[in-house]
Amino acid sequence: MPVPTFLPLTTYHEFSPQEMALRAKLFREEMLRRRTVRQFSSRPVSREVIDDCLWAARSAPSGANRQPWHFVVVTNAELKRTIREAAEEEERRFYHERAPQEWLDALAPLGTDENKPYLEAAPYLIVIFSQPYEATPDGHKIKNYYASESVGIATGMLITAVHMAGLVSLTHTPSPMGFLNRILGRPIHEKAFLILVVGYPAEEAYVPEISKKPAEETVTFL
Repeated sequence: MPVPTFLPLTTYHEFSPQEMALRAKLFREEMLRRRTVRQFSSRPVSREVIDDCLWAARSAPSGANRQPWHFVVVTNAELKRTIREAAEEEERRFYHERAPQEWLDALAPLGTDENKPYLEAAPYLIVIFSQPYEATPDGHKIKNYYASESVGIATGMLITAVHMAGLVSLTHTPSPMGFLNRILGRPIHEKAFLILVVGYPAEEAYVPEISKKPAEETVTFL
């Protein structure tokens, strides 16, 4: 069994209680501005910005530090079109065949349907894959622990980083998503987690009128 190696903690920066409260308040206000957007501009975005956002995501904690994720960044117009066509095919089946009425009723206030033009319009599609296990060159499988939880944390950090950079995003989860492995050439041991659409909002962008649940329904202090 490997012997663990430890280093001094040098990255922590303590703030005064007043500065801590201010930073928390400012961050809360900043995140309250974040909205999921479905109308994207085709304006280009610097790859450097996306690289930094991905660095932030990849810094996320993960089970046993296995880092069970892979991010495929799609900018190629032909690939984006292929992904859109495959996603819309699955979405048509979902909206018209598979989805129970209860689910459709829950989606109704968001105004979504099977048409996904943003998959072509946005400059970046970041397809996030989860790796329940790693496949070694000799065919062995090495289990990754808490893969879904770890990838979920990394995805949340990526969404936050994109917002803090001044861009907007959309989480898109066509079901099933196996077509993404085929289109993007990813191995079978990876499972598509979601597509994060990233870019600038279109000039005519709009968002549904929704609200968040009050704190007393979602937070308990004991």
